[in-house]
Amino acid sequence: MLKGLDVLRRAYDGGGLETASRFQQQAFEVLVRGVAGAFDLSQEDPATVARYDTSQMGPTSGAKQRNSYARQFSPVALGKQMLLARRLCEAGCGFVTVTSPGWDMHGGGKEFTMADGLATLTPAVDRAASAFIEDVHDRGLSDNILLVITGEFGRTPRLNKNGGRDHWGNLCTLAFAGGGLQMGQVVGRSDRTGSQPGGDPISSPNVLATIMHTLFDIGQVRLLTGIPKEVERVISGSQPIRELV
Repeated sequence: MLKGLDVLRRAYDGGGLETASRFQQQAFEVLVRGVAGAFDLSQEDPATVARYDTSQMGPTSGAKQRNSYARQFSPVALGKQMLLARRLCEAGCGFVTVTSPGWDMHGGGKEFTMADGLATLTPAVDRAASAFIEDVHDRGLSDNILLVITGEFGRTPRLNKNGGRDHWGNLCTLAFAGGGLQMGQVVGRSDRTGSQPGGDPISSPNVLATIMHTLFDIGQVRLLTGIPKEVERVISGSQPIRELV
């Protein structure tokens, strides 16, 4: 990856991007000006690296025997990924995605059961996310960096015969931290079975609008020219979650 960035930097410095749009130019500027250094975790205080560390949080031997994907879904790298995300934000990246796999807990001999999966993955997310939130706060960046923890859908309210849960699109939980939003509250509720919204539902467009209102000044976006209409609709076409803004 670092070699690829070096090739990109040489092309950029050699004037090979004259035909790029201004948005592409901005993206290349982020990639070639300081991002490579963000990947060097040796520049971090060892105590900070240790605070994030999830390298010992793998699945148990019993989980490995029961679920063939257990080793693949081990969260041993999650802590360093979150630390890297903070460094990328500081280097100028406007949007960073960290993937934590293994939450597809259908059970059986392949995916995790709920018991094995939660015991393996939850402590790592707890450690890495809390380290990130505290680190960002200590650096005075809480208003500038928004952490969003979510998946693409929820899970069935009842366990299946394999001790897992299946895909469920009717209800999904997520968490926001920072970004200058109103923190310290629970927004929305489920019904008594945890299967449907129990009040006014919050949609995916509302979630996306909340993120976009954090990333951009929507008024300025509406004045810009050259933005594809479908991108403009994503940025300004829905209302953010009112309790957070």
